[in-house]
Amino acid sequence: MGGVPGAVAAEAPEGVAGRVVSRTLTAARHGPMGTMLRVTAMAVAAVGVAWIHRSHDPGVLCPLRAFTGVPCPLCGGTTVFVEAGSGRPVRAVLANPVVLAGAFAFAAAPLGLGRRWWAFSPRTRGWMLGIALVGSELWQLVRFGVLRV
Repeated sequence: MGGVPGAVAAEAPEGVAGRVVSRTLTAARHGPMGTMLRVTAMAVAAVGVAWIHRSHDPGVLCPLRAFTGVPCPLCGGTTVFVEAGSGRPVRAVLANPVVLAGAFAFAAAPLGLGRRWWAFSPRTRGWMLGIALVGSELWQLVRFGVLRV
């Protein structure tokens, strides 16, 4: 085991498992197979989170909301997956539409959406994210009754 101390090997693990992992990670970055793998992983995670939530409700997970009572822009993100995993898509959308849109964008990235995102200038991406976060925060403030409309 020579080499530079503290260096990390950049190669995939050897053997059959290593090849399967390597192929799966490569496929997850490209085309329809990548989208299918991402959607499958999110669906399994959503069903798992819903199952855990049914058996043990951990309560408020957002530290900002737990300490101040004010929701953050990403509040409802876990609820999105709990509701989607429980088969209630409308309630998932109402929990936080920005998180749900982000999940769809993440799933569709291998189909070319990711290239379009990175084609925007950093300033444009920053503005888009900022507007989405402000919109999400306003949604959460109305949702939790902090802001009356």
